[in-house]
Amino acid sequence: MRKVDPERQQAKRRQIMEAAGDCFARRGFHATTTAEICAAAGMSPGNLFHYFDSKSAIIEAIVDEERRDAADYFATLEDAPDLFEALLGFLDVVMAFAADKAYARLALEIAAEAARNPTVGAMTAASDAETRAAIAALLRRAVARGQVDAQLDPAQAASWIAALIDGVFSRLAIDASFEPEREAPMLRLIVSRFLKPGSAA
Repeated sequence: MRKVDPERQQAKRRQIMEAAGDCFARRGFHATTTAEICAAAGMSPGNLFHYFDSKSAIIEAIVDEERRDAADYFATLEDAPDLFEALLGFLDVVMAFAADKAYARLALEIAAEAARNPTVGAMTAASDAETRAAIAALLRRAVARGQVDAQLDPAQAASWIAALIDGVFSRLAIDASFEPEREAPMLRLIVSRFLKPGSAA
């Protein structure tokens, strides 16, 4: 029996996820066919279904990867000397992703599918909860260091920061003139004024 090479298998899964993500961003999740994903990934349907049994399984894998990437990112911030600046840096990363039109369209497709597919919906909700918890934990540590207003409730503040991020992608969906790279400094300013010590007094 041929041994399974985990690294090769993971590489193939990633190849499919990237190809499918491009297709979903360009054509939409439901308009994209399995044949189009196979063509983009350069493999046969039989090979694709060896790794994913449906389009839904692919988008679920994309959501899960995003969740793990976000967790890894916040883990790198735990030892940051300036947690206030670390949070603003996170917003810069978000705006850089938003400026990537393919990424932004894929994010909107995932959000739409989350409203239709209970499994995807549960996964995105769990991912959102983890991100908000990570932001809240960062804020608590920043409060302890005197870098963020102690009068703010960290969990509530994290929810509003998440809402601002969601709003960026919603704005992209309806306003073709909205340019994340141009607007990134304003988002930084809004959040910094919101969080700075004394802002809630």
